[in-house]
Amino acid sequence: MDGFQAYGAGKAGGAFDPLTFLRQPQTVVRVLCWLFSIVILGCVTNEGYVNRPNEVEEFCIFNRNQIACNYAVSMGTLCLLCCTTFLALDVYFPQISGVKDRKKAVMADIGVSAFWSLVWFVGFCFLANQWQVSKEDDNPLNEGADAARATILFCFFSVFTWGGLTLLSLERLKRVSFEEEYNKLFSPPLA
Repeated sequence: MDGFQAYGAGKAGGAFDPLTFLRQPQTVVRVLCWLFSIVILGCVTNEGYVNRPNEVEEFCIFNRNQIACNYAVSMGTLCLLCCTTFLALDVYFPQISGVKDRKKAVMADIGVSAFWSLVWFVGFCFLANQWQVSKEDDNPLNEGADAARATILFCFFSVFTWGGLTLLSLERLKRVSFEEEYNKLFSPPLA
């Protein structure tokens, strides 16, 4: 039993290994979520606003509905910031020695990941509906159509990547809960 270490806490304070960190499934999926939010944000801000040939004012490509573009831009931005924050937490996670603090971090990750999965599902449905009812007269030159379709597609992909993060976080919660129970059962006797 001398070589046994409970998950994480036994390694608290150890050196950070970037290769091990980058190979973790949770890190890979979180980076995918981060990239998807950049794609969504870039597509909408770059080509999400068009105008008719005889107009100067630009409108949202999704049925001229400003709310649709504002939703995509704001959710893409917030998701990007959230991914960055949780990537930083993933880097810091092995350094957290308290089991209760680790459990709180994992539960926050579960809640946030499930929330973003729901947000992207709503965004996918909303943007797909607005794209479906868009009039051809509003965009006769078909500008930005590929960007609109890419936005919808990456919203769809984001539902599953954030759902995957939720499942991975649930697995991490099981490991942290095991660690907590292990520490309760096999705590060293006080002298």
